[in-house]
Amino acid sequence: MELRWPQWMSRRASPQRLSRLGGSAFQNSTLAELAWQRARHASSRWAVWGAALGTLAGVVAFAPASWLAGAVARATDQRLLLADANGSLWSGDAQLVLSGGAGSRDAAALPGRLRWRIRPGLNGVSLALTQACCIDREWVVQFKLSGWQRYQVVLPARPQALGHWPAAWLAGLGTPFNTLQLGGTLRLTSNGLTLESVQGHWRVIGSIDADLLGVSSRLSTLDTLGSYRLGVRGGANPTDPATLNLETLDGALRLSGSGQWTGFRVRFRGEASAAEGQEAALNNLLNIIGRRQGARSIISFG
Repeated sequence: MELRWPQWMSRRASPQRLSRLGGSAFQNSTLAELAWQRARHASSRWAVWGAALGTLAGVVAFAPASWLAGAVARATDQRLLLADANGSLWSGDAQLVLSGGAGSRDAAALPGRLRWRIRPGLNGVSLALTQACCIDREWVVQFKLSGWQRYQVVLPARPQALGHWPAAWLAGLGTPFNTLQLGGTLRLTSNGLTLESVQGHWRVIGSIDADLLGVSSRLSTLDTLGSYRLGVRGGANPTDPATLNLETLDGALRLSGSGQWTGFRVRFRGEASAAEGQEAALNNLLNIIGRRQGARSIISFG
């Protein structure tokens, strides 16, 4: 008995048919492999970007308060310090210190701790400040982006004083405050102030007043020297610098002067003198405040 394979199993395909089948199968396999490789590379890139963004979000969300302290120190050339900062970048507290700058040994801290809250918004962030010793109510400063290489620092108007600080705190700035050893109160008031930076150039819009009230000094035998106001006024035009004006509100020591503020550069010219009958009590103080010219003492910097 002879066994025979089914006809379909014994049939041989022609070379042309094998060529067509083999080429098509190889081409489909190659295209599938390339597509799979592209998908794998794309998914890998998305995974890397997702991990990077997740890490960045975590770092920002849990950024320590020391980051803010470092930024403030750099921006003020080490003259305003957030010492012993606790908490996070977004909500924390620190001791507020005035210093004479990098390398200076002069420093003065306020009692209690400054507390802050930072909240992001649509076009910037808001910074809320409180301090039991010195800030009467929460003080909110807004940082806004207003265009390309253009941003604003906005201090809203407040009918009452922004805060009160001991004048002795100024001794931390070094000369001449560390020598004068002032007593009294520093008060800030404002009808609204905006500092606008346009491509690195600063412009002041609005005004702010710094009042030194009931000032005294260890260099004078008088219990009180007087009260004084330093006003900062924005220019009428965008290119005009802010003007400074120093005036005497009352007291035996008479102070006056004017100047300009352009960004971080200040120019000021003024003079100090004694009220009639107070020359002897203020003579030593006048010698230290500035350069003596007869009965006057000339104050100049910048």
